[in-house]
Amino acid sequence: MANAIRTQDLEIVVNVKVETDELAKDEVTNVLGSAVRHELELARERRDEFLNDCKTFEEKYHFSSDQFLERFESGELGDDADFFSWYAVKQGYDVWERTVQILSGIAL
Repeated sequence: MANAIRTQDLEIVVNVKVETDELAKDEVTNVLGSAVRHELELARERRDEFLNDCKTFEEKYHFSSDQFLERFESGELGDDADFFSWYAVKQGYDVWERTVQILSGIAL
C-alpha cells in the first residue's frame, strides 16, 4: 500500500477550558499528550489489523489492495462476496491509516 504521502502544515488551535485554577498548563499538556499517545497506539493497532486482513486477500488473489480497489471500483472484478469483504477491509485500513497520520502529527 505504497501511496505517496504529501506533507502539509496545518496550524490548528485548540482551546482547553478547565473549571479550576489549580491546574498548571504543563499538567494539562501532559494529560493531553498522554491521551493522544494512547489514541495513536490504538489507531496503529486497528490499522495493522486491517493491513493483515488486506495482506490475506492480496495473497489469495495475487494483486495489491490498491490494484484491487481500482479494479473493483471499475466493475472489472464482479460481485463476489470476497470482493465486498476486501473492499470493506481496504476502506477500514485507509481510515485508520489517515487517523494514524493525523495523530502522529500532533505536537503539544
